[in-house]
Amino acid sequence: MWLITAIGSAILFGLAGWWMKVSQMRGGSSRMLLLGLYASGTAGFGVHALLEGTFHMLADPRVWAAGAAIGAGSAWGNALFMKALNYGPASLTSPLTNMNIVLVVALATWIYHEPLSASEAAGITLLLLAVVFVAHKRKEPLTITEKRWFVLVGAAIVLFALRNGGLKVTDELGLSSAPILFIAYALSLAWFFLPGQSKGTRASSRTGLRLGIIAGLFSYGGLQLYAMALATGQANLAAPIFATNSLVVAAGAIAIYKERLSIMQWTAFVFTIAGLIIIRL
Repeated sequence: MWLITAIGSAILFGLAGWWMKVSQMRGGSSRMLLLGLYASGTAGFGVHALLEGTFHMLADPRVWAAGAAIGAGSAWGNALFMKALNYGPASLTSPLTNMNIVLVVALATWIYHEPLSASEAAGITLLLLAVVFVAHKRKEPLTITEKRWFVLVGAAIVLFALRNGGLKVTDELGLSSAPILFIAYALSLAWFFLPGQSKGTRASSRTGLRLGIIAGLFSYGGLQLYAMALATGQANLAAPIFATNSLVVAAGAIAIYKERLSIMQWTAFVFTIAGLIIIRL
């Protein structure tokens, strides 16, 4: 059951990324997109916490500390990732930041002593290769001339690991994920409300906000399922599966925008399927 939950988390979170891509293709404002995303995501986790009866956990300072750390990982990780794209190619930036999953696997395996067989390790390797290959783009130069790119990517890796690995830590502490993610998204929402960030034109703001709200609902669903997969399965397996959410964006680009993928990107799909099969065996 945990495997289906983990796959579902990757699909839903990938759909959040897809709507972010749609906003970009339609000229939507990035700031308004993120405002919409974190607004609907906050609402989703808040309602979830109310329905499952864990909203009272907001009185626990540990929940606020965890929410602040995971929120920083989400908001600042995304901000640094976008900034890194200004100084280096997406073909390197995207797969390297996704390597935060290696830190999560190491945390689960070495700190929490989750078992990991040789076949499962092979499956994880295929999934990680898929994450690397799917970001490959034709004719994009792979040279890095700006030293700040390395700092930005390194910081983004650590911050994303806070988000993805933090939920494993809080689960081990017996803390419910919904109120923690409610705080994380609420603090992220407050961050993007800060002045000094461009809103864009009225049309781009409207597009970004509308599609951001849709993306936030999928983001809520994806992260909530990811938290459930961590609670019912192994983090060193669930985390690499969750990381394949970027393939959903690639699949949408093929189906809707008729984008042509490289051999490396098609290989990513094959590796994903093979990796999931091997992990399931």
